[in-house]
Amino acid sequence: MCIAIPGAYAQNDKMTPIAVPAQPDAIPLDTGPLPGATAQEAWHRQYGSVFARNVTVATLTPFLPDPKRATGAAVVVAPGGGFRTLSMENEGWDVARALAAKGVAAFVLKYRLNPTPADMPGFERSMQEMFSGAARPPRMEPQEAMKNLAPQIADARAAFALIRRRAAEWHVDRDRIGMVGFSAGGMLTLATALAGEDAKPAFIGDIYGPLGAVTVPADAPPLFAALAADDPFFAKGGIGLIDNWRAAGRPAEFHLFEQGGHGFGMYQKETTSTGWFDAFVRWIGMHGMLKPAK
Repeated sequence: MCIAIPGAYAQNDKMTPIAVPAQPDAIPLDTGPLPGATAQEAWHRQYGSVFARNVTVATLTPFLPDPKRATGAAVVVAPGGGFRTLSMENEGWDVARALAAKGVAAFVLKYRLNPTPADMPGFERSMQEMFSGAARPPRMEPQEAMKNLAPQIADARAAFALIRRRAAEWHVDRDRIGMVGFSAGGMLTLATALAGEDAKPAFIGDIYGPLGAVTVPADAPPLFAALAADDPFFAKGGIGLIDNWRAAGRPAEFHLFEQGGHGFGMYQKETTSTGWFDAFVRWIGMHGMLKPAK
């Protein structure tokens, strides 16, 4: 998996450490601290955006719409970053704010991450090592992915459980809670949906995440996927995910943008990839998710 790299910024854009934001609205989830983690959570700025790393305690931050515009729909937002860092701004907070403006309650999931060196030079070296093999499209074997992502899937399940417990307070319809993820967050979104059980998203969005073949359950949720044809990581990995979803008779919409690279998120670019968000909102509306509860 990979860290988000927007095409609008140079790939060697320097990482600048910043203080850990206060995050007063972040609610700790009940999954506990990451076992064996020793480094403290740290944040940095890169590509004109804010990232977190060494997250050892998962949190959920609500972005609630104006009650006059609230539709009752909700989305768990999972930023990307190769499970080593999280693009909290471009693929988290900015997405959540935009959804809230459309009347959708959004909840940014800061899930636990694989440990990285505490010092910035060591962290940069670890990311360079990960990127050294990034040109080879990774395979996504669902069962293996679920085993490797046990902490992150637990965090996603805890997020859904928390939202459903507080649904009345947050004016959320328990049956209209979906999930959208970016890059590694897209893989987590898929793994959460495929794991089923207590999470069960009502719909899912996989934005420039892996599109490898999977076994699709009969009750799989509607799927929205978006990818740029010049994505350096997943553009050559095939679209077995889309084919399998359709073969299973489950709803699927796929947008392949000519340009956009990887990690475009909410960056406003001249490429048509910028339109993924409006298309996603129209899509969930088409599935009846934006009709206010009676």
